[in-house]
Amino acid sequence: MHKYPTRIAGFGLIETLVALCVVSVGLLGLLQLHLAALRVNRAALHVGQAVTLSADLAERLRANRDPADAYDCGGPCNAGVGGNAVAIADLQAWLAAIAARLPEGDGAVTYRAGATGEPVQYLVTVSWTDAAGSGGRAAHALRVER
Repeated sequence: MHKYPTRIAGFGLIETLVALCVVSVGLLGLLQLHLAALRVNRAALHVGQAVTLSADLAERLRANRDPADAYDCGGPCNAGVGGNAVAIADLQAWLAAIAARLPEGDGAVTYRAGATGEPVQYLVTVSWTDAAGSGGRAAHALRVER
């Protein structure tokens, strides 16, 4: 007669299924972490693009000094409002770059004449839809004095 062992060594089906469930929950957590990192990375990319684009227009403002309010296009910016041909071309190129690099990107430039002894000021604003965060609008503003 065969004797059956009273204790079986190894894993049973229940233990294997429990281990599989624990591992799959851990993998789902890692997937969520990876997706959150991708969203934050995309948001950082958009902020970097906005900083680069506003600095680009700031350099164009410094290069074209006549007339002082040539880049005052309001918000949202209308490039045809520029004060001279160079300003209009700069604003058109800038707005095209914003539209190409940022989701629903838009730009605005406001001018403030300086009082006696104060510099002229431009406020360059780049805004876009922040899909990584709340889904609302995000913006970067740069004040340029000259």
